[in-house]
Amino acid sequence: MNISERLAALRREMEQESIDIYIVPSDDFHQSEYVGEYFKARQFITGFTGSAGTAVITKNMAGLWTDGRYFIQAEKELAGSGITLFKSGEPGVDTIEQFLEKELPSMGVIGFDGRTVGVNTGKRYAQIAAEKEGRVFYQADLIGRIWNDRPQLPMGKAFLLGEKYSGENTTSKLQRVREEMKKVSANIHLLSSLDDIAWLLNIRGSDIAYCPLVLSYMMVYEDHAELYADEKKFPEKVLNELKKNEIFMKPYNDIYAAVKNINPTSVILLDPERVNYTLYQNIPKKAMITERENPEVLMKCIKNDTEIKNTKKAHLKDAVAHTKFMFWLKHAAGSDDIVTEISASDKLESFRAQQEGYLGASFAPISAFGEHGAIVHYSATPESGVTLHKGGMLLTDTGGHYWEGSTDITRTVAIGEISQREKEDFTLVARAMLRLMNAVFLHGCSGANLDCIAREVFWKERVSFNHGTGHGVGYLLNVHEAPINFRWKEGNIPAQVLERNMIITDEPGIYIEGSHGIRLENELLVCEDETNEYGQFMHFEPLTFVPIDLDALLPERMTEEERDMLNNYHRSVYEKVSPYLNKEEQEWLKQYTRPI
Repeated sequence: MNISERLAALRREMEQESIDIYIVPSDDFHQSEYVGEYFKARQFITGFTGSAGTAVITKNMAGLWTDGRYFIQAEKELAGSGITLFKSGEPGVDTIEQFLEKELPSMGVIGFDGRTVGVNTGKRYAQIAAEKEGRVFYQADLIGRIWNDRPQLPMGKAFLLGEKYSGENTTSKLQRVREEMKKVSANIHLLSSLDDIAWLLNIRGSDIAYCPLVLSYMMVYEDHAELYADEKKFPEKVLNELKKNEIFMKPYNDIYAAVKNINPTSVILLDPERVNYTLYQNIPKKAMITERENPEVLMKCIKNDTEIKNTKKAHLKDAVAHTKFMFWLKHAAGSDDIVTEISASDKLESFRAQQEGYLGASFAPISAFGEHGAIVHYSATPESGVTLHKGGMLLTDTGGHYWEGSTDITRTVAIGEISQREKEDFTLVARAMLRLMNAVFLHGCSGANLDCIAREVFWKERVSFNHGTGHGVGYLLNVHEAPINFRWKEGNIPAQVLERNMIITDEPGIYIEGSHGIRLENELLVCEDETNEYGQFMHFEPLTFVPIDLDALLPERMTEEERDMLNNYHRSVYEKVSPYLNKEEQEWLKQYTRPI
C-alpha cells in the first residue's frame, strides 16, 4: 500500500471504532527515544523517517508534527502524500493539543494505542476529550490491524556488563533504589524505561538499533523484583545473576495483567514521563500512586569513578579512529578517488571497528556534504547520497559503543578551499563550542543557565540554531540521556543541576538551507573546581580529542582568549592521540594542531 491507501485503511478502522481523531506517536511501549522496526508505526502511516514526530489523522485530514531538526527532511518526505507538516514551536503553528481542542467534535473520540503514549500525554488527551463530553479509546493498535508485513519483535541475546565496566553491582543499585522507595513510602516501583532497567540490572542487549537495550518491564518490591521480558533472550549466566538478587523472570506481555492484580493497598512509585498510559490505567483505582522521576534517572546520569576512567579510554580510542579518518578524508576526498557521503561514513566506521572493545555505532551516522549539512538529522541513502568534491564541507555526526562507554562527536571538515562565508560560519561555531567548553561556574547552575555562553556569539550576529546545545550521554546505554542538557528554554520540569561526573555534549551549529551546515561537538565531563568563600566552583573537562579543522577557520575572527582556548585544546589532542598514529599521520596531526 502507498501512503494514501494506508490512510484510507486506517480511516476504515477508525470508523469501525467510532474514532474521530487517531494519534500515532513515534514511541514504543517504553517511551524510548529510538525504537525498533516493529514500533515504527508513525513512519509506516506517513512515510516520514525521522526519529521524532507525531501523526494526527482525522476523517478528512492528516498532519505530522515534528521539531526544527526535521523541517527540511519532513517537507521532502511528505511531498505528494497529502499529509500536512506542522512545524512544532514555530509562530502561529498550533500544538497537537490546540489542534485537538479545535478539531474534536462534541462527544468526539480521540484514539491512540495507549502502550505508545506516556501517562501525562494520555491524561491530557483524556482531559481534552472530557471537555467536549467525549472520551479516549486507547485499548487497540489500529496501525497493527492494517500493517500486514509488520516486522517481528527482536530476539537478540542479552549480556552482562561486569563490575569492571559498571563500577557497581546490582545488589548495591537495588539497595539504593529501595532507599528512595522508602522515602516516599512506596512498596512497589514500576519501571518500563529500558535504559533505567538495563542500568539497574547491569544488562545490555540488542533489541533496538544503536541502543544496547532489552525490551522489558520491571516491578521492584521491598524484598524481590520481577522482570518482564522474553526469557529466551537471556543466557544461563545472566539468569543466574538475576536469581542471586531475587529477580524473577515473567513473560514480556504479562506485565499488563500483573499490574491489574496489584494489591489495592499498595503504594506505587512510577515516573509518568516513562510509563505508558495503558499500564497506568491498569493499576487498581484504590492503589496509591506516587508520581515522580525514576530514581535511576539521576543515579545513572552521575557516573561513578570506574565509569569515568573507562569512558576516557573509550574516547581515546574514538579519537584515534576519528583522527585517522580525518587524515584519510583530507587526502582522498576531491582527489581521483570517488568518495561519497555513504562511503565516507563507512570508512569512519571501519576505523572505529579496528579499535579494541568496539561494539557498534551509538546512533545512526550522519554524513552530510554541502547543502545536506543544513538538514540537521540528514541520513544519506543511495538515492540522496552525493559525491564529495573540492569546495564544500562534510559534516559527520557519529559515535560508537565500546565496552568502556559510549561516544558522540561531530566534526565539519573542509574539502579543498571553501568560501569566505563558510569560513565565517565555521569560525562562529568553533568560538561558541570553545567558550562553553571552557566555562567556569558555581555549583547549582544547570544547562539552562549556561546555554547562552555558546549562543551569545550567535545572537550578537542575530542568528541562532534550532536545537539544544547539548545533551547527557549514557554509559553503553542511550547516547541521549536525561535529565541534563544545554537549552535556553526550560521545559515544564526545572532543569537539573550539573553535578560532578555527569557527561554532557557541547554542539552548537549553523544551518544555511540550500548551501551548507556546520556543527562541532565535543563531550564534556563535569568537574569540581576550587571551593572558596563564594562556594563550590565547577568546570568542564573535554573527553573528545579530535582536531578542529584549521582549513575552515578564520583566526582573525577570534579573540585572543578564544585562540588560546583552541591552541590549548589542540596541544592536548596531539599529546593524547599522536602516539597511536603512524609517522605520516603524526606529521599531519602536528600540522593540524599547530598554534594559531
